[in-house]
Amino acid sequence: MAESSTQAALGRDPPAPRPPIDWEAPEFLDASAFDDELRRVANVCHTCRRCEDLCESFPRLFDLIDRAGSVETVKSADFESVGAACTLCDMCYPVCPYAPPHVHAVDFPALMMRQRSHALRDGKVGSIERALGSTDRNGRLLGAIAPLANWAAHRGNRLTRLLMEALAGIHRDAVLPRFHARRFSRQAAASGHRVDTNAPAAGRKAVLYATCFVEFNNPGIGRAAQGVLAKNGVETKVVYDACCGMPQLERGDIGEVCRRARRVAASLVPWIDRGWDVIAPVPSCALMLKTLWPLHLPEDRAVARLAERTSDVSEYIVGIARDVGLAGGMEPLDGDVALHQACHARAQNVGAKSAVMLRMIPKCNVMMMQRCAGHGGTWGVMKGNFETGMKVGEPVVRQVAESGRAYLASECPLAGDHIVQGMERLGAGHNHARRAHHPIELLAKSYGIDA
Repeated sequence: MAESSTQAALGRDPPAPRPPIDWEAPEFLDASAFDDELRRVANVCHTCRRCEDLCESFPRLFDLIDRAGSVETVKSADFESVGAACTLCDMCYPVCPYAPPHVHAVDFPALMMRQRSHALRDGKVGSIERALGSTDRNGRLLGAIAPLANWAAHRGNRLTRLLMEALAGIHRDAVLPRFHARRFSRQAAASGHRVDTNAPAAGRKAVLYATCFVEFNNPGIGRAAQGVLAKNGVETKVVYDACCGMPQLERGDIGEVCRRARRVAASLVPWIDRGWDVIAPVPSCALMLKTLWPLHLPEDRAVARLAERTSDVSEYIVGIARDVGLAGGMEPLDGDVALHQACHARAQNVGAKSAVMLRMIPKCNVMMMQRCAGHGGTWGVMKGNFETGMKVGEPVVRQVAESGRAYLASECPLAGDHIVQGMERLGAGHNHARRAHHPIELLAKSYGIDA
């Protein structure tokens, strides 16, 4: 059942559409206008404090105001520490009682993005931070030397990691993504999966928007998705033209985000015109396509059309199960699952589809956690943020570790690795999973699909 239908069945109004962000308006980058808006929102948040335990940004904000005595007496420069702690997880927006259409119209994540746009304009974003966000370039270059790149990035390689910390500001202990010499799109073109034409969803066609992470860092997620979809009769094609721009959004470069949105929409909309659906296997990228691109390009028809036809992979599988049922052949896993519902999956406002999907596996006992893991993309690997991220994620880490579950799953691969690292830090006396799986990988495992 769609979210709006669920709300209607409960006698509630569906969530109001999120207002567009007029990032090209003159006042968006006007320092005085931004300072006024920041103080207005800070005043509202300070009187509410509902989000105090969500992340580090709100305790910093409240401490600033409490020490100063009022919002008006806080120095403008001191507000920068609030934005510096924001992971752009988006979780404060759906729980905010003052979100639009309330008269106070609080959109804290949009305000933090605006703050980063000011920092970028003012030259406060370094070249290293910008380079880390160039995921397509990094994937092509480091994929070409994958064994060397992975050796240098390994946490056990203290020499190279100390150099990376000194030269690039990447924390020596942060887990970094691995690179693959063969990109997922090329693997898919060379192999493919036989589509079961007798399966319940036979006849459906879907484009897998690979995302930069699946394309360059973890093609196993893509292979698992293709295998599960083929088992259920869905023909798939892998399309990857460019990163969705989430790393650029973290840097405040909204112009570059919009350029990428137009480019990717131009590559995917022709498939939609031919009757294909679009699936994104990573929730941050699905959120960009479905929500954040339209907020910044509200008049772009191609972006709007893509947003309407894009699904998160778990959402798509659950839709098949609801409409026609899933193909048989699933076997129980050899243990229960601790599932972290990624923040950007929750922000899509479609419900806990990954949990619903995993519970379709026979005898699969799923414990779900809905707190931020604290990673925040490229934000979480930086020396100034890593320990903050570990602190934010500690409640999730302890919950997983104390559950003793055989499997840890998260739709966000970076969050999954972050949780595993947190459990390692707990040390002796805690059982913990040695790796994190994407939920689609566990469904593929249940089907006996070798991904």
